[in-house]
Amino acid sequence: MDMLTRRKFLLASGVTGAAALAGGATVLGLHELHSAAATDPLPPGQGILVLLTLYGGNDGLNTLVPAADPAYQNARPDLAYQPHEVLDLGDGLGLNPAMTAMHSLWQSGKLAVVRGVGYPQPNHSHFVSMDIWQTASPSEPGTSGWLGRWLDSQPDDQLRALRAVSLGGVLPPLLAGAKTAGSALPLGRFALPSGAPGEALKALGAASTQDCPNAAYAARDTADLFTVSTAFGPTLSSAAATSNKGAASNKGAGKVKQSAGTKAKAAGTAASALAQQLDIVASCIESSVPTRVYAVSLGGFDTHSAEKGTQSTLLKQVSDAIGAFQQRIAAGSRARDVVLVAYSEFGRRVAANANDGTDHGTAGPVFVVGESVRGGFIGEQPSLTDLDNGDLKYHTDFRSVYATVLQHVLGTDPAPVLAGSFPTLSFV
Repeated sequence: MDMLTRRKFLLASGVTGAAALAGGATVLGLHELHSAAATDPLPPGQGILVLLTLYGGNDGLNTLVPAADPAYQNARPDLAYQPHEVLDLGDGLGLNPAMTAMHSLWQSGKLAVVRGVGYPQPNHSHFVSMDIWQTASPSEPGTSGWLGRWLDSQPDDQLRALRAVSLGGVLPPLLAGAKTAGSALPLGRFALPSGAPGEALKALGAASTQDCPNAAYAARDTADLFTVSTAFGPTLSSAAATSNKGAASNKGAGKVKQSAGTKAKAAGTAASALAQQLDIVASCIESSVPTRVYAVSLGGFDTHSAEKGTQSTLLKQVSDAIGAFQQRIAAGSRARDVVLVAYSEFGRRVAANANDGTDHGTAGPVFVVGESVRGGFIGEQPSLTDLDNGDLKYHTDFRSVYATVLQHVLGTDPAPVLAGSFPTLSFV
C-alpha cells in the first residue's frame, strides 16, 4: 500500500486521532524545550495573552464584595461577607478573603478589575452564555471563536499550530477559526511515535496535490502534531514528572522542592490543576515558544448550594495560581509582554437561594493582571437596588475587554475580529 493510499485509509478510519497519537513520552528536561524554540523564538516585545476561563458562572458579588452595602447584606443573610472579613480595595469593595495573593497584586498596581461586565439580553444557560463569550456573538449563534478569527488573520506558515494553545485535552470554541484553529495540549506527557512508526506518521502529514480539501486539511493537522510535540512535549513531560514527584512525596514524610507556580500553599497538598497549567505556560514563555495566546481554565463555579466554602476554595486556587504565575513572569525578560485576563460566563443572582447558594445571573467582574497593566477599577459597579428582574445590569460590554487586548496586547485591529467597533478600556 503506497503512503498516499495508506494516509487516506487511516484518515477515513479515524486511526490518526490526536488522543491516540499522544502518549508514552520519556521525561525530558526544560533545556530540550529551549532548543526546540531556538529556531523560531518569539521576538521580544511581542504581547502574550493568557486567557483564564472560570467555568460554571462565578459569583461576582462574593468575589468582588460590596460588603458595606446594606442591600448586599439583606439579599444574602447567611451568605454575605462582613466588611471586616474582605480584603479592602476601596470604593466600598473588597476581594473575597481567600484571594490574598491577588490582593497583593492590587496593592502593587498590577491588578485591574473591570466591573459590571456582560452583554445585551443576557442568557442564563451555561452553554449559550459561554458560547456567546467565546464567539463574541451575543445577537446570533457564532460559527467561530473570537481568537480563532484572530488566528485566521495570521500568516499560514509553519508556526500556525503554535500561535494559540489551550492547556487541556479539548480545544475550546474560542480558539476555533473559520480557516484554522489553535492547538489543545493534554495535561501530561505529550509525544508522538519515534522510529519507523513515527516516520510513517510524519509521511501521512505530507502535502499532496491529489488530496481533496478535507484530506489536505486533515494532513495539515497531522503535520501540526509534530510541530506541537517538538515545541511543547518536553515541558509537558517535565511538568508531569514534577507533579508525580510531588504526589509521591506527599505519601511520605519527606519534602520535594517545587517551582513557584506549583508550590502548594498548605503543607502536604498537591498543586491545583490551574497552578499546573500556569506553570506550563510560564515555562513556555520563558523558553520563547512562539505562542501569542494561552487558554487555561478552572471549573466548579456553579454554586447552587453551600456556596461559601466551595467558592472560597476555588478562589484561593485562582488567586494563589495567578499570584505565583505573575511572580515568576515578573522575574523574567518578558515581564511586560504578558497579560492575564480572567472571566466567567456570567455572575449569579443578587439574592441567595434557599440552599445557601446562588442561581444563574448576569454581569460580573473581569480581572486583568500583568506588569504592564494599569491597576485599579474600570467601569461602574452595578447597583444592587436597580435590578433587571433580580439580576445585575451590566455596564461594560465584554467585547470592549476583547477589543483592548486585541489592540494593545496582540497588536491587531479588533474591528474585523469582533465584527464591529467597541471602545477600548484603560487597563493597558
